[in-house]
Amino acid sequence: MKKDIIDILCCPTCKGVLELKITKEINDDIIEGIFTCKKCKCKYEIEEGIPNLLPK
Repeated sequence: MKKDIIDILCCPTCKGVLELKITKEINDDIIEGIFTCKKCKCKYEIEEGIPNLLPK
């Protein structure tokens, strides 16, 4: 997942702001990490560079 799309993403559940914690990164690509919504506290994982942003 490219870092430049982070600013356009929001929580699919409540449309809140997502906070990102990166756990694995290669050449400015996010490979693993987790998004946490600041409003509703839902968590969304990034695995193999793909964010799972399905509503809870």
